[in-house]
Amino acid sequence: MTLQTDKLWIAGQPQTGLGPRLEVENPATGAVFATLNEASVEQVDAAVRAAQAAFASGVWDDPEYRADTLLRLADLIEQHRDALGALLVDEVGTPVDLVGPLQVGTPISFFRYYAGLARIDRSIALGPDGNAAAPSESVVRFLPVGVAAAITAYNYPLLLLALKVAPAFAAGCAVVILCSPQTPLATLALGALMKEAGVPDGIVSVLVGGAEIGKALSEHPGIDKISFTGSVGVGSRVMQQAGRGLKRVTLELGGKNAMILLPDYDFEPTIAACHIRYLRNAGQGCASPTRILVHRPKMAAFIAATQRYFATVKTGDPRTPGTLVGPLISEAHRARVEGVLTRALLAGAKIVAGGGRPDLPQGWYLNPTLVAGADNHSELARDELFAPVAMVIPYDDIDEAVAMANDSDLGLSGFVFGPHEAAMAVAKRIRTGTVYVNGGGAIRMEAPMGGFKQSGIGREYGEYGIREYLEPQHIQWSTA
Repeated sequence: MTLQTDKLWIAGQPQTGLGPRLEVENPATGAVFATLNEASVEQVDAAVRAAQAAFASGVWDDPEYRADTLLRLADLIEQHRDALGALLVDEVGTPVDLVGPLQVGTPISFFRYYAGLARIDRSIALGPDGNAAAPSESVVRFLPVGVAAAITAYNYPLLLLALKVAPAFAAGCAVVILCSPQTPLATLALGALMKEAGVPDGIVSVLVGGAEIGKALSEHPGIDKISFTGSVGVGSRVMQQAGRGLKRVTLELGGKNAMILLPDYDFEPTIAACHIRYLRNAGQGCASPTRILVHRPKMAAFIAATQRYFATVKTGDPRTPGTLVGPLISEAHRARVEGVLTRALLAGAKIVAGGGRPDLPQGWYLNPTLVAGADNHSELARDELFAPVAMVIPYDDIDEAVAMANDSDLGLSGFVFGPHEAAMAVAKRIRTGTVYVNGGGAIRMEAPMGGFKQSGIGREYGEYGIREYLEPQHIQWSTA
């Protein structure tokens, strides 16, 4: 089966988009390597209406059928793992060593995990109410919210899609997917795989489009729930659009995450762990720890260790094994990042490790970069860059480090390195949705993912994720 990437998927059928012509660039070369048409507003309406009809028909009501379909979909993604991975390398620029386990492997795991959650009966029997004047019994049921809009970002297309579609399907919802016009190909390819897996016509549609199409979807009266991943600015607009219809929202937004290296932490043997999380995928990840807080007496040693480590980091062609840092998504994005760095340097900051562009003839690359001399209230410290760039800030005591870590409008992730008990004590003081101690571990699908403050609303992953697509309904009957 050849994966089709030039058509939208609406109500079980591939359709040519009726919107503007879209050119998809390979960020490693800067060259256009695919073209297709975006959706039109009319096609948004058609997709939503088809979803409403399919949901109302009851064709998706059987939890066993939904679970089996999720498992078949996971198996199909597994069968096409190499082809999907190749698409993601070309459209995102994710290095080949990372794309298989994270960009494709994790979505497979999510679909299989939520197949199990689809089978759970969450009904709660409250039992008799002993009120003598009005005896009764009650049950609480959990019903699918209806038609959900899943709006994904460019950096991890299939992973972000799975985080939304898998729990929505498990809950029994219909879904209209809107993927980023910067990286639409792997997501569009999934449309045919969903059809082959047995997802009923209308239960899912896959669209591509920009702000106008996003607005049409968010404001459509047939949408009951919106799940969005992206920037704070766009998330705010999505919430405003959803608010006009009082739609439920889940927002997974940005992070300006702090990493605290405790005074007695020996970072020399594990210096890579301090940097890999914001270097992989060219730093285009919302959980990247880009504010590194180091005890002042150890600043010079940390910078020297970073310089030695950066000298070993391979930046370049994402198709080459061993590459850690691939390209940024576009020339415009690289220019934005370089603009922030230029302003920081003009204000007195210094690049103390890495920096600049690699000597490559094409592509939107930046070298790993560590900046010192900018404080915690600078533009560099406040705004999410989405690049392989971090800053190092000195602190004098733990209370100051914690205060700086928490002094942010964002609260997605935090990182603490040090002796276990001391690091755990500090972790409990960090105001973020997730805190990773000494590197944490692999993705825990049953743990909540989301942020405090402007990093979002609601949670994804596990039971927390499926609850975002369920409505509790209380049924009470008289026993008099």
